Amino acid sequence: MVDHARPAPRPDFRTKPTLTGEHVLLRPVTADDVLALMPMFLDPEVSRLTGSHDDGGLDEGRLRAWYGSREEQDDRLDLAVVERATGNVVGEVVLNGWDPANESCGFRIALVPGTYGGGLGTEATRLVVGYGFEKLGLHRIALEVYAFNPRARRAYEKAGFVAEGVLRDALLWRGERVDATVMSILAPEWFRHGGRPDEA
Repeated sequence: MVDHARPAPRPDFRTKPTLTGEHVLLRPVTADDVLALMPMFLDPEVSRLTGSHDDGGLDEGRLRAWYGSREEQDDRLDLAVVERATGNVVGEVVLNGWDPANESCGFRIALVPGTYGGGLGTEATRLVVGYGFEKLGLHRIALEVYAFNPRARRAYEKAGFVAEGVLRDALLWRGERVDATVMSILAPEWFRHGGRPDEA
């Protein structure tokens, strides 16, 4: 029986883990990763798919300050995605928007152009989602994916995320209004299938 009177333990976001998969390694992101991630920030297609309006934040000095401060955050987790075969930083995964009252977090992932399609993103997603449930004690991890990004939606579905509903006209991108699908994965779903929800 769940004891609703006692709050769940606070997730340990202060500890920044290294998570190792077959093809990727996730480790704490640092200011030195900005150079490798810069193609991701500058690519117009990445900006479109993630709905990232240019807010003047692409200055390298500002980016280095931002990534250099990730180690100190106690309410979110920012990890670099490293391709094990090459040792190259190919993207980032983030758990953010922690909602302590509801034991939930948001999730996002972005990869450097030219690294899509090889399963790196799906494996990185599974690693960080598993950490969120198994180590941080989260109950729900959610994301939003835009209608013009079906490839990302398929990758999220492979990692076990389930579509919940549509946010109509959630993004205005260069005169076009675009819907976003809300997706989530719950801890019971993750544990029920041993971290392999698409293989159930």
